Amino acid sequence: MTQLTLLCLPYSGASAMVYSRWRRKLPEWLKLQPVELPGRGMRFDEALQTDMPALVQQLARELRGSLQAPYALFGHSLGALLAIELAHALRALGCPPPVALFASGTAAPSLRDEYDRDLARPKTDAELLEQLRSLQGTSAEALENQELMSLTLPILRADFLLCGSHRPVERPLLDCPVHVLGGSTDRATTEQLIGWSRETSGSFSVDMFAGGHFFIHEHEAKVLRLIKGHLDVHHRRLGALAAV
Repeated sequence: MTQLTLLCLPYSGASAMVYSRWRRKLPEWLKLQPVELPGRGMRFDEALQTDMPALVQQLARELRGSLQAPYALFGHSLGALLAIELAHALRALGCPPPVALFASGTAAPSLRDEYDRDLARPKTDAELLEQLRSLQGTSAEALENQELMSLTLPILRADFLLCGSHRPVERPLLDCPVHVLGGSTDRATTEQLIGWSRETSGSFSVDMFAGGHFFIHEHEAKVLRLIKGHLDVHHRRLGALAAV
């Protein structure tokens, strides 16, 4: 059976575990591979990274050896920026391109001025807590847990700085399909989501979901169905090529 790998990049403040539920909900041909970032999860003892190019180069070097099989990239929010930068970094290392890139829950790299101005400076604990409340993805109990927040806020602060340090650069476009997912009441506007079409010479789509920033959890079944639907086309094509 031809297998396709789905590399998943986490959003700000999260570890690779946010995608663990997906593993048992995907078909056998689609291998989920969450990408853990330094400073969290199994890499908790590593230093947090606030330099986007340095982090992407590190991840690309770590991943290149496991990308013999066809693969796709998925990222939500910060993860979407990491996903596209990783696609370019892997290409620079001579790796094959992804069969598709899924960018979820954030403005396109070329339309991030408003985002980046807000994220470019270190935020205080109070500002970070207010940000978590406004995103409505963290329970009140978690926000009031001082021990949990003492672990979470430094990660969130570093990740916001990663987003704020992101700068688009002139380079050849990707040639893979780019599929964008957005929340109807999320911060990213329709124009900012459509701006992802500037990142590829391949096909492009936008799908909107009801809800705010964490629509990927609120509508998990629909999100996974969309991902499987787009990747099934590539899986069947790869299977046909393998049979020749």
